[in-house]
Amino acid sequence: MSIVTVGLAARSYDIVIENNALADAARHLAPWTGKGRLVVVTDTNVAASHLTALTAALAGTRIDPIILPAGESTKSWAHLEQLCDALLALEIERSEAIVALGGGVIGDLTGFAASIVKRGCSVVQIPTTLLSQVDSSVGGKTAINTRAGKNLIGAFYQPSFVLIDPATLDTLPVREVRAGYAEVVKYGLIDNPEFFAWCEGNGPALLSGDPAARTHAIETSVRAKAAIVGEDERETSGRRALLNLGHTFGHALEAETGYSDRLLHGEAVAAGMAIAFRFSAARGLCSTEDASLVTAHLHRMGLPASARSADVTASGSVLAAHMSHDKKREGGTVPFLLARGIGQTFLDKSVSLDEVAAFLDSDVG
Repeated sequence: MSIVTVGLAARSYDIVIENNALADAARHLAPWTGKGRLVVVTDTNVAASHLTALTAALAGTRIDPIILPAGESTKSWAHLEQLCDALLALEIERSEAIVALGGGVIGDLTGFAASIVKRGCSVVQIPTTLLSQVDSSVGGKTAINTRAGKNLIGAFYQPSFVLIDPATLDTLPVREVRAGYAEVVKYGLIDNPEFFAWCEGNGPALLSGDPAARTHAIETSVRAKAAIVGEDERETSGRRALLNLGHTFGHALEAETGYSDRLLHGEAVAAGMAIAFRFSAARGLCSTEDASLVTAHLHRMGLPASARSADVTASGSVLAAHMSHDKKREGGTVPFLLARGIGQTFLDKSVSLDEVAAFLDSDVG
């Protein structure tokens, strides 16, 4: 078992990483079961795979499940309202914890609901996908999507505890694991070239289910994110913004595909990271060799590395128009995460969307 702490003074919390932790949930969740019940929010897919096991592990504690549809479209106004109404119907108390059992969609939606129901209830994250285990369950970013764009309505709201059981990944389709891998390799590309080299050598083992590779990747990613969140919780200094590598390009691809299963979030991030490196190379910021290495690695791992390989055929101007709604826009300018090389990501506020559009029209990946 590994324990990583997100250091936020009085709001600090632990992340426990342990294989088969779900079976030991009674011990891990003891601080939140004192009232004799837990409200567990999950989706139809995760409920079928893990809700029974969690309920059995918490024998003696009443479990009130709220089961929502699976998929990105659940991060919506309609399902936020549905979830809040369900929590109020269960007479949730602020002293109780709401458990988010699922991937990034359930974690984001439940965290946001917890932040607004009765002006704030505790939330415990139990992420069950690789993407949510290494990224979205940690750091307190909660949100829903709207017609204007992805994650534009939400709040910074930290969980009280995060319980990561790598064994839950055994039930995932390989496509979901690949999508989560994009957020793993991201940490190497941001500021840890040694970890990118580890991914080059061990990524295939991770995808095939090797327990040691999987656990190492999760712990390394979580430690990296916890450190960044502890330094810059609300992206005020720019340090936390580095975690958005690939996301500005990726969110535009997601918007163009209607936030659907046609393109998973991690797949969009993979393509976005490769585009960011090639765009950086086109601007003379990093070598074409590094950009090619990133592109080749993502393709080798079965991930898209361009708009074309993500099956997005929209013009550069259409994709740039999606980016104009980016929540980080300031003074009419959208900041981009670019790179001077592998492990040398930085925030650039001088990029024009016209330049991005022209590049996307010429980029073949």
